[in-house]
Amino acid sequence: MPLDPLAKRLLTMMAAASSVDRKRPTPEERRQALAKLMQFARGDVGDVAREDGALPGPAGDIAYRLYAPSAAQGDVAAPGFVFFHGGGLVAGSIETHDRIAAALAQATACRLISVDYRLAPEHKFPAAVEDAIAATQFVLSKAADLGIDARRLVVGGDSAGATLAAVVCQHAVRHAWPDIAAQCLICPVLDFEETSPSREQFAENHLIDRLTLQADLADYLPEGADLADPRISPLRGLHVAGLPPAIIHTAEYDPMRDEGNAYARKLLAAGVTVEHVCHESMIHNFHCLGAVLPQARLVLSQIGEQVRRAVG
Repeated sequence: MPLDPLAKRLLTMMAAASSVDRKRPTPEERRQALAKLMQFARGDVGDVAREDGALPGPAGDIAYRLYAPSAAQGDVAAPGFVFFHGGGLVAGSIETHDRIAAALAQATACRLISVDYRLAPEHKFPAAVEDAIAATQFVLSKAADLGIDARRLVVGGDSAGATLAAVVCQHAVRHAWPDIAAQCLICPVLDFEETSPSREQFAENHLIDRLTLQADLADYLPEGADLADPRISPLRGLHVAGLPPAIIHTAEYDPMRDEGNAYARKLLAAGVTVEHVCHESMIHNFHCLGAVLPQARLVLSQIGEQVRRAVG
């Protein structure tokens, strides 16, 4: 289908505001750009309580924010959702993704933990992966203290945060963790070993461009890293049977569309339950743009329904 007219208008405005001779963005430029973009997230998410805390990580405390929607407030343990924000593992924070985390908590009726994992280039791979694993282990072990039913835990994220969620779920299966109820991957980044047709087709002027992706990867990875390492490219994981049921949302005009679609097929072929939607006419990160894209509101409601089914 054609690109959504509202998305096209947004992309045109962004292109007009950018430099004609674009250069590789610095980490600070990347962070500022993402913070500006995330201002387009909807703020009207209803009654969601917030509480900041810290959990022990491999290199010190990791900040987190706990969201409790009205449906998950009280003394009864609620389903939980460990959420990892996007930003290429270079940008983003619990602050930039505050509205989205709150909206997901409200839509899913989960007590949601948004994790402020370490970012590159200050902390290169595998720092973010180690923090994501530690945070999920913490939530599993301290679920009762957090008001969460550990048997109904979802692990998810958007964009590069979905990379971390997929890696955590693969790690959990390899190390025989307690079962995770579901994984929720929104516009996931899953493969850096090969360049897919969608990465070529939408390499320019589709919200996230080739230069930004290259910069993120260069900032994130130490010299000599193996791009086929499933902790970098989860699509390359050899053993995906037994992974948690997957909720995967991709977008037709997203450079990462093909790898997300391929992961859905790979999981299905391995016997994993998968609910996969490729959203026609949409762009990368569209779910975060509810102030300008009505489809963002619809997808968050859809994810909410899917997660509520998954956690019973």
